[in-house]
Amino acid sequence: MQTKDIILELRTKKGLSQEELAEKLFVTRQAVSRWETGETVPNTETLKLLSKLFDVSINTLLGSPRSLICQCCGMPLEDGNISKETDGFFNEEFCKWCYADGEYTYDNMDDLIDYCAEHMENENFRPEQIRAYMREMLPKLNYWKRYAELGGEEKFNQFKQKLIDEFNALQVEGMPKVTKLSALVGGYVNLEYRLPNGNLVKFLDDSATYLGCELESEFGGDRCFGLVANMEFLLVCTYGENGENPELVLYKKR
Repeated sequence: MQTKDIILELRTKKGLSQEELAEKLFVTRQAVSRWETGETVPNTETLKLLSKLFDVSINTLLGSPRSLICQCCGMPLEDGNISKETDGFFNEEFCKWCYADGEYTYDNMDDLIDYCAEHMENENFRPEQIRAYMREMLPKLNYWKRYAELGGEEKFNQFKQKLIDEFNALQVEGMPKVTKLSALVGGYVNLEYRLPNGNLVKFLDDSATYLGCELESEFGGDRCFGLVANMEFLLVCTYGENGENPELVLYKKR
């Protein structure tokens, strides 16, 4: 199906008129009409809104021009198993088991292989075959290529430990000792801070992957410490429930 037919079908199934759909997307009824006649195609931001509204991926809205696979485990992706961000938008890079609520499930390839070998076994696909297949396939996926960039999994783990040591050496008052860092997507941790002049600023890249964690403040209360790092910097902040009222504590170049 073409995009024009898909939008028409989804709108009809949801019981919306062109005018009602336009109101939800902050466009004119004429714009919706042009999509459904094939005269135009929604822009990227509108496709994201359509995706969230109809609970289908952008790939589906565009007629499925790409064969999507999870860039962590290699599973074929369909609308029912694609991961979502905390704001409800689809993340078409991963399945919902490898990435959820802004966090990656696996940062160790052996853990993923062990899980798959245990749960994918059948009379035609034995554990040793699963392990061999995944050890050949996983390094080709984008999520695991970061290990190659750092010199392999061992070097990556050494890098994480070095970041942990650097965070602990900061001795930030009220911040507990750091023991673990997880891979986090930028869009999940890219908070907006208010500068003394009143301007709002973000320091991270929504599409990048960082290492970080959340720690409860030793002072108690409802505020937590948020830690984010990569090869270039360390960032420490505090915030309230659901990331509200963030305050930057420290930003340090490495």
